Amino acid sequence: MAVIHDVMPSFGLYQPASVADALNLLDRHGRDAWILAGGLDSFDWLKDRIKRPKAVVDLSGISELQGIRESGDGLEIGAMTTLTEVVRHPAVRERYSLLLEAAEHAASPQIRNQGTIGGNVSQDTRCWYYRTGWFCYRAGGNICYADTPTAMNREHAILGADRCVAVNPSDTAPALIALDASMVVRSKSGERVVPAEEYFIGPGTDITRMTILQPGDLLTAIRIPGTWGGARFYFEKVRDRNVWDFALVSVASAMSDNGETIERVRIAVNGVAARPLRLRAVEDAVRGKARSEETAKLAGDLAIQGALPLQHNAYKVPLMRNLVKRAIRGAEGA
Repeated sequence: MAVIHDVMPSFGLYQPASVADALNLLDRHGRDAWILAGGLDSFDWLKDRIKRPKAVVDLSGISELQGIRESGDGLEIGAMTTLTEVVRHPAVRERYSLLLEAAEHAASPQIRNQGTIGGNVSQDTRCWYYRTGWFCYRAGGNICYADTPTAMNREHAILGADRCVAVNPSDTAPALIALDASMVVRSKSGERVVPAEEYFIGPGTDITRMTILQPGDLLTAIRIPGTWGGARFYFEKVRDRNVWDFALVSVASAMSDNGETIERVRIAVNGVAARPLRLRAVEDAVRGKARSEETAKLAGDLAIQGALPLQHNAYKVPLMRNLVKRAIRGAEGA
């Protein structure tokens, strides 16, 4: 009888003490490097022996990647700041409660104590075909096993599918998009700052990645401007279980109004596509209108235009429509 050794593949473990050291390591090892943040996504890959990096770069010892700092009229959050720290920070609680809600809905308290905001926005998709080693499009193959007549695809995409129908799993991503946050990415060639909306990519751009990060890149911080501080926020995440689970569909919105009329709004959804989607058509349609049932219905109907459900996830269409309606009406009208 064959003996199965359930062990991780061997790799070199590097624990840099500075961002500069980490960037040198990532540059030296290129595609053979794996970035370790809180480890919750990484250890799944490693213990299942699906990913086999030659070098693991552990960021836990880099103090400059940790903490929340005032930056102008906004905040800068280090990528290695835990989700629990985000939830408990007074400035987040007072001015950006949308991010608090999103971070607090991520998994369980124990996981939030370890998981980082940088890891939450950069984690890979949870499609079980891909995660268990099936040689699908995302893994370099020539088929999407989740998009076949006998597939289990209840949790997969209804929008923006391009060969791959896996969805983005991040809870904080739609909130950061709604808050008009920016992601600070560094490499040996320098620093670039990109809108959160552009940090996430779909399979039409690169089917093997969910973010813009390339080998050698490192997400170092997230910047939230003061633009939406203290706005009217709405966050809702629908999942099968109250803890631990990833979103079936989630919505995040930031709105400014004069009591009745919507003056400004940003709204994003997740769990419906390979990347979190900002609903620009919905924003344009409701701007200047009353926060009424009629406006909410218009928003919900616009949000689902172009949806193409799979065999087992048609329920996501009315679910997404209703979440967007609630985001426009607000909690008091839900």
